[in-house]
Amino acid sequence: MSDIEIRDDRTAGRLEAYAGDEVVGHIEYFVLETPRRALVPVHTIVEPAHEGRGIAGSLARELYGIAARESIVVAPLCPYVVRWAARHPEEAPAADPVLLAAAKAWLVAHPGRF
Repeated sequence: MSDIEIRDDRTAGRLEAYAGDEVVGHIEYFVLETPRRALVPVHTIVEPAHEGRGIAGSLARELYGIAARESIVVAPLCPYVVRWAARHPEEAPAADPVLLAAAKAWLVAHPGRF
């Protein structure tokens, strides 16, 4: 995994894993503002040629790291991130059900975003 670099493109709502100049995986997310600021991952995708290298896990770990550095939380809607968080509770605090409901409502209100 040392050949993978992870970059946050907050404007696009993408946390991207690069191998050289190629994006080999990403998490699509948005920033929820109310009722509390949170990062909300919606999709995790790894290119088929790069599967099985731990890229998705590295992306999830970095997403939680970003949240911790910014003193905000993660409200995961992405099934992969939900499973990763359940396996890594020391790095991924449980999501507040109120925030999860607000994140789901945000998605309904923005149907073309994802």
